[in-house]
Amino acid sequence: MKTLFFLLLTGIIFLSCEVHDVESQAKVKLGAEVLLDKHLFELEGKKVGLLMNPTSRVDGVHMLDTLLSLGIDITALFAAEHGFRGESGAGEVIKDGIDQETGLPVFSLYGSDKKPNPEMLENVDLILLDLPDMGVRFYTYNATMGLVVEAIAENNKELWILDRPNPLGGEYVAGWTLEEQYKSFVGFYPMPIAYGLTMGEIAQMAVGEEWLHLQAKPDYRIIKAEGWERDMLWPETGLEWIPPSPNLPTFEHAFAYTGTVIFEGTNLTEGRGTTDPFLMIGSPNLQFHASELDAIEEKHSIKLDSVSFTPISIPGKAISPKLEGELCMGIKISFTDEYSQTDPLNLGLDLLEFVRNHTADFEITPFANQLFGIDLKSVIENERDIPSWESDVEAFKKQRSRYLLY
Repeated sequence: MKTLFFLLLTGIIFLSCEVHDVESQAKVKLGAEVLLDKHLFELEGKKVGLLMNPTSRVDGVHMLDTLLSLGIDITALFAAEHGFRGESGAGEVIKDGIDQETGLPVFSLYGSDKKPNPEMLENVDLILLDLPDMGVRFYTYNATMGLVVEAIAENNKELWILDRPNPLGGEYVAGWTLEEQYKSFVGFYPMPIAYGLTMGEIAQMAVGEEWLHLQAKPDYRIIKAEGWERDMLWPETGLEWIPPSPNLPTFEHAFAYTGTVIFEGTNLTEGRGTTDPFLMIGSPNLQFHASELDAIEEKHSIKLDSVSFTPISIPGKAISPKLEGELCMGIKISFTDEYSQTDPLNLGLDLLEFVRNHTADFEITPFANQLFGIDLKSVIENERDIPSWESDVEAFKKQRSRYLLY
């Protein structure tokens, strides 16, 4: 009897562990999937525009194809940076055109017009926005969203934001609040560099804090993701990583991008024109001994290797990259502890200070100020200590609290 009881108890414990393991790996549902499951009928009779990119997929099928197959009246496509189908590299101007697969008009929001104008919206009642944010202020999709909110208010249209997890999680907040003088398309809102918000939460905060130029109250709603917790980074969501832009092929690249993007504001390469953008940085004049990287490795629980590489032009990813054709000495980043011990923004700044001291012709440009939102150029050039952002982060966390959806 004791043996039978022990076997039954063991089986219950084993089953409990199995259920817990399945639950811990349960896939988060994107807002797009929730739309298809629960809200599709609400699109009947509406002329629908789509602001999407290649990540806008449910079960491997692009939302455009799914919605057309379900009889939704799609009348226009809108393209943010990199294009509707992701065919353009960073910074490449997107032009209006026709989608070759469907014949639908494509209106560019990354060219001379970054906000939808009345002509673009003439045949649209409602826009479905399904764009991935990278959790950092300088990734341009959050700025595009803000301008779309302004446009729908001006033109009496609707906007539905199909929400997604923040890849960096909802608790990681870091960096300085953007100073007004550095506002640009890569710094659109007065918030820290990493803000721990989803796109839907950014929209709510931008409207609620009056960060947008609104002529009327915008008619927008947020279709929330399901199953996401704020402490989840992307690898914990169970969702496939689909490159949101050509130079972020994996989450590892996107995680590093949080900090190493600052090298776009220097005369070193940030790795564009290689297979590992943002995981490799370098210059023909960078010189160091591998052992000098030990302190940064230990601080961030990462692996840093000395490498040599030559950036090349890669159509659709990096046209005429910085230092094209030049042999660069550099540093390659590998994450060894599932990201939990690494502060990616601080990592980028530590590497910036390191290369400043090991590059004979080091230069930092004004673009660095736009990326990070303060006069970082003067700080680096005058060899001052990097200022703390602790008070900025604390104030922002209080300010954002009433806009959190998860």
